[in-house]
Amino acid sequence: MIIAAAQTRPENKRISQNLDDHYRLIELASKNGVQLIAFPEMSITGYVRETAAQYALNENDPRLDKLRTLAKAHHIIVIAGAPVQMPSGLHIGSFVFFPDNTQAIYTKQYLHGTESDYYTPNLNYNPQITLENEKVSLAICADIDHPEHAQNACKRNSTVYIPSIFFSLNGISEAYDNLSRYAKTYSLNVLMSNFTGIGWNNTESAGQSAFWNAEGQLLAGLNKDSTGLVIAEKNKNVWSSRVINEN
Repeated sequence: MIIAAAQTRPENKRISQNLDDHYRLIELASKNGVQLIAFPEMSITGYVRETAAQYALNENDPRLDKLRTLAKAHHIIVIAGAPVQMPSGLHIGSFVFFPDNTQAIYTKQYLHGTESDYYTPNLNYNPQITLENEKVSLAICADIDHPEHAQNACKRNSTVYIPSIFFSLNGISEAYDNLSRYAKTYSLNVLMSNFTGIGWNNTESAGQSAFWNAEGQLLAGLNKDSTGLVIAEKNKNVWSSRVINEN
C-alpha cells in the first residue's frame, strides 16, 4: 500500500492554475505507485475567507472533472480541498474522488478564528476510506487542535489519519507535537499535507508535510519551501516513508 501527501504552493483565487498543480502531482504520484494522494486545505482555491462564497465549488462542479478523470485513469484516490457550497451551508471541505467514478466530501468539523463568519462546521460529512486492509479518516486544519477528533477516528477503527492543513510557521511546531501524540496514543499512521509559500493575509505557510507511524515516530517530511510529495508505504505491515522534492 502506498499513499502520499502533496505539498503545493497555491495562488489564492486562481483555481485553474492551482488545478494544474494537482494534475502534475497526481501524475508524479502515479509514476511512484501511489494509490491515494491528499492535498492541503483549500488546495484548489487557495485559502479564502472573505471571498469564500464567490469561489466555492459545488458537489458536481465541472471544474473538478479532470480530477475525476485522473482518479479513474490512474486508479488513485484523490483528496483535494476547497470551499464547498452544499444544501447544509458553505463549508470548508475535502473532495474525495475514487477510481470507480464515485466521490465523497469531508467537511471541516472545527473552525478557527473568524472562519465562523463565513463558513459553517458540519459533522455529518465524515467518510471513512477503505484501502487494502487500512481504514482512513480525514481531517482539515483546526480539526487537529481538538484531540477528540483523532480519538473519534480511533473509535471508528481507523488506522490512517490524514489531515489537510494550512498552518503557518507560528503553528507548525504545535501541529507536529499534536500529530505525533495522536499517532502514538491512538495507534494511527498520520499523513499530513500542508501548503508552502505565501497564503491568505500575507501569511507564510510552514510547509513540512510529513508522515508519522503508529508509534509516533516521524519517518519523513518535506522542508518549508519545496513542493513535492511525502510518500508512505506499507510492506508486510511495516511502514516506511520518503520524500520527492520538486524544487
